[in-house]
Amino acid sequence: MKQISSHVGGCSLTCLIRAFLIVLSCCHIFCALSQKSEGALMVVEYTERGEGAAGEDEYVTVHDDDEVEEDLEVVQPTEQWQTLKSGQAVPAGSHVRLNLQTGEREVRLGEEQMKYWTQEHREKGKVQSSFSPDELKQAMKKIKEDLNFASKDTDHQDVVASKYRPLEELKKDMAQLDLVVETDVQIMRRLVDQFRSSNTTTEQRRSILLELEYLVHQVDNAESLCSMGGLEFILEGLNSSDFRLQESSAFVLGSALASNPVVQVKAVESGALQTLLTTLATAEPLSVKKKILFAVASLLRNFPYAQRHFLSHGGLQVLSELFRLDGGGILRKRIVTMLYDMISEKELISQAHLDPVPDVSYEERVRQYSTVSLQGELLEKGWCSLVPQLLDSTEHDYREKALRALLAMASVCLDQYRLNSSLLSSLLSLKDQYQEMVQSEMIVGEENSYFIEIVELIDALQVKMK
Repeated sequence: MKQISSHVGGCSLTCLIRAFLIVLSCCHIFCALSQKSEGALMVVEYTERGEGAAGEDEYVTVHDDDEVEEDLEVVQPTEQWQTLKSGQAVPAGSHVRLNLQTGEREVRLGEEQMKYWTQEHREKGKVQSSFSPDELKQAMKKIKEDLNFASKDTDHQDVVASKYRPLEELKKDMAQLDLVVETDVQIMRRLVDQFRSSNTTTEQRRSILLELEYLVHQVDNAESLCSMGGLEFILEGLNSSDFRLQESSAFVLGSALASNPVVQVKAVESGALQTLLTTLATAEPLSVKKKILFAVASLLRNFPYAQRHFLSHGGLQVLSELFRLDGGGILRKRIVTMLYDMISEKELISQAHLDPVPDVSYEERVRQYSTVSLQGELLEKGWCSLVPQLLDSTEHDYREKALRALLAMASVCLDQYRLNSSLLSSLLSLKDQYQEMVQSEMIVGEENSYFIEIVELIDALQVKMK
């Protein structure tokens, strides 16, 4: 009995001690929970764990629950995790985690903040959470300077504005003038009506043609002029007895035809080629012939159908007569250039099959150019002996055009070249002359000159003639 009592008494004492410790712990926890901590935070868990990675760090998104005291240091989060020290505060929306390995809190930018974190923000670095008194003074000084400058700028604007009239007044004046803005088509229609008027003088018609020449450089305007009957009165001007109207009409026609297939087709269908050849054979002034040659060249360029009609209507015969009568050489150069362009076009078409992806219209163009027997006509009409005469000119440009044409015609004229002693001597003389010019330019430090190109043309022609 004595032993049992002693055991019961010891057990009661132990139980009392344990109960006292439990109560003490509860009081301590209650006090800790009721006391406001310095960095109280309300957290919403946003846990991210890797696949099968037990013990990974937990990520939490932090929102301010209590007001942060003014003396707390605000940490500016970045893209990288950084340690959050005791007494530090973080902006709302930042991500905070408890590193289970180190036991420290870490912070970085939240997801929404990361969206707008641009390269520009990265380069600016950390933003200062406070400014020194000196920095504030400098900022206030800068504001005052900006205000003073704005005031001076306003005064300057007032001075400038006083020199000009208000926009509303200008609008009223424009309305009183009853100005009408015309499109190009309306202008051309008005000019065509004026040209056809019986009261319009020759000088006025010439002025109208010059205005039209300026407008038809645009492809759409040239086509619109044809659709409103402009080709008819232009051809009438070519048949005029006044050479000034002939010159201006040919100028307008050449500009409208240049690189415009639609107008080229309409011109051939309206008989413009026959009119041009007739005028070219009968016109007297040199200025008229130059403009007509310009129109003929524009009509024939890249248009094998017109080239075939040109040959069938005696175009080469007209050009040969003009070539023989031209003493100055200006018409000769234009004629030889036009013939060279026609030969080169056909050669380029024959070489187009070498392209990896030929044009869809290639076969049709080859067929059309095959109907143009230009080189045979050149041989028959005596151009193998006419073109070399252009080498006698003193102009370097004329000689270059002649050499290029001679090379292009070599396939049909080679036998005649070899029999032409005048051509052989001209080539030798020109080669010596241009080699001396090349040497002179090399002495003064100039290379790859225009004269080297002419020497190369002469060499190429001499090689073909051997």
